[in-house]
Amino acid sequence: MHLFRFHVILLLSLVLTLSVASAAPPPVPASKDKCLVCGMFVSKYPDWVASITFKDSTVLFFDGAKDFFTYYLNMQKFTPDRNLASISAMTVKDYYTLKPVDARKASFVIGSDVYGPMGKELVPFEKTADSIAFLKDHQGKKILRFGDINPSILRSLE
Repeated sequence: MHLFRFHVILLLSLVLTLSVASAAPPPVPASKDKCLVCGMFVSKYPDWVASITFKDSTVLFFDGAKDFFTYYLNMQKFTPDRNLASISAMTVKDYYTLKPVDARKASFVIGSDVYGPMGKELVPFEKTADSIAFLKDHQGKKILRFGDINPSILRSLE
């Protein structure tokens, strides 16, 4: 019986170790990394950094969600050799926690009195409740999900 428990504990430890080891830390821009859309050095604005990681481990950084979506919605213009199928992860920074979150699961507030490095911005949140509170506190116009954001929305932020 003790040998069985030992094997169960060993197996659980191995599974936990593998799951922790496989969870890669979110990418962090180096001082030389520039936003592919506007050319700004993104490390100067760590609270707004968004990123796209490709299956080949290449990471592109953006100085905010607006430029992230500008790239994402017109990838062929910026990187003709890339496509949506080659993306492995996409992150934006939650406005309140500054934690990187999956861009596809985030909510975004537009039309608020909070500006990003490039002016009007899509302000990202992990929790919908936070985006609702932010919308009320900062005169936001609308809360959008990932799939709601299109070129027309981006033009409204120019």
